Amino acid sequence: MDKLKGKIALITGSDSGIGRATAIEFAKEGADVVICYRSDKEGAEETLQEVQKHNRKGIVLQVDITDEQKVEQLFEQALKEFGTLDILVNNAAVNGSGINVADMDTEVFDRTIRTNLYGTFFCSRAFIRHRKQKGGKGKIINVSSVHEEIVSAGTADYCASKAAVRNLTRTLALELAEDGINVNNICPGMILTPMNQKAIDDKEAREESEQNIPMKRAGKPEEIAKVALFLASSDSDYVTGSSYFMDGGLSQHVGQGA
Repeated sequence: MDKLKGKIALITGSDSGIGRATAIEFAKEGADVVICYRSDKEGAEETLQEVQKHNRKGIVLQVDITDEQKVEQLFEQALKEFGTLDILVNNAAVNGSGINVADMDTEVFDRTIRTNLYGTFFCSRAFIRHRKQKGGKGKIINVSSVHEEIVSAGTADYCASKAAVRNLTRTLALELAEDGINVNNICPGMILTPMNQKAIDDKEAREESEQNIPMKRAGKPEEIAKVALFLASSDSDYVTGSSYFMDGGLSQHVGQGA
């Protein structure tokens, strides 16, 4: 308990899913939380209520992470409220379009890249500048995807964005090692969140997809949050530049039977 006592965490996309589960897990372990949302204010307020149940402080802030000025304003507001930030979780993202490249409009590709890659870049940059002013230390956790490695037709926008996040993470790990700022990826597979709403709503479709997973089940947001806690805590002080695949063995199963 209290692995994050006295720490302040900013979590993008914490109005639902993995972001919400992470906010709650961090609060359980003593952290105060900046809860960020783009459009679901009600969801963000529900996350805040869960954080407060653990006697931790939280604030809800709206942000469009594709807009660097809005990101700068987000950090200004968070720092005005808390004075410092110790942990950044880049969780907000959009899913793949399901459109093949030949049929994809530039605007579609751009939206995915700006959200998943530029958003991570904008938030990381603001966090890094703050931590350097504080003399270093801190944790950056990027919620990437198994699709930084596994690709599928119709998801070029998403797969490209997540592969880019992987190399952004690895590069930042080198740049920030001497500052004591750890940067790591979590790479979820099939997790039961709003991004996989079809799997939640359609049991038959979910079970069919689960047959491709060696563990034969989808993951839960709370399971991802446990690894986020490890990466946010002092337990991971010697870990940086790594990708943690949480996919029930899916990424190890690719190519079996070929």
